Amino acid sequence: MKSAASAHRTHTTQHRINKTIAVLGTGNMGTSLMLGIIKAGLTPAQKIMACDVNQEKLNTLVAQWHVHATSSVRDAVAAAEIILLCVKPMTVPAVLREIKPVIRDEHLMISIAAGVRLSFLQEKIGRNIGIIRTMPNIASTVDEGATALSYGAHVTDAQQRIAEAIFTAVGEVVTVPEEQLDAVTGLSGSGPAYIYMVIEALIDGGVKMGLARDIATRLAIQTVLGSAKLVKMSGLHPAILRDQVTTPGGTAINAIHELESHGLRSMLINAVATATLRSGELSKMLSQG
Repeated sequence: MKSAASAHRTHTTQHRINKTIAVLGTGNMGTSLMLGIIKAGLTPAQKIMACDVNQEKLNTLVAQWHVHATSSVRDAVAAAEIILLCVKPMTVPAVLREIKPVIRDEHLMISIAAGVRLSFLQEKIGRNIGIIRTMPNIASTVDEGATALSYGAHVTDAQQRIAEAIFTAVGEVVTVPEEQLDAVTGLSGSGPAYIYMVIEALIDGGVKMGLARDIATRLAIQTVLGSAKLVKMSGLHPAILRDQVTTPGGTAINAIHELESHGLRSMLINAVATATLRSGELSKMLSQG
């Protein structure tokens, strides 16, 4: 995992937020966003209110990062200008009922709750505040996340810049219409699970062919990391880079033929499609609940 120094992302002065932020839910994602905000210097730690039912976790965050903490979502929201809604989707309705009396017109709500639509959030809040729905992924915990943002009808340009700054602090950010968030979930939201399976299989392949497991693990991880970085840094299409390591009659072309004959490409495409459809089903269930 990166150190705080190496994980720090550069932000220009106009990207500073300097507003009070309530982080409702300090699980992996909530904590990652909070630390990203602090390390990037977007707002002082003293202006952040961590909120969770786990008092031990709150005590740790206060001791390590000097944020404020409370177990009351209502108190946290009442004291904040920005609300980061990082609770589990099924918990969202109860949280919204609790904070509704203290919501103000100038509040900005940023939700990472998967499947909870903007219209649902807006209806339950009962005010025309700025609401932004996001789909980050687990790599945000090491500042290499992929996050898609969708903006509600009342979000201002300034509020858009705030959301972009927060999620840029923990990775890459794109903006999509809300109807595309299910596809984002299928690709980048669930995508780490697919890549972990690839890494695991590469390790087992190395072990099968005689490598020690620790050696195979190091090689597999660095191969996936380096390959992704090369695609990103070069700007070249993955097919071009693949061709660069595929020599006539060589090892790579024979391995590629084996992968193609077993439908690797189709399986990954179908995995994204299946996860997308399931995300849509879950969104409908949550919205109707």
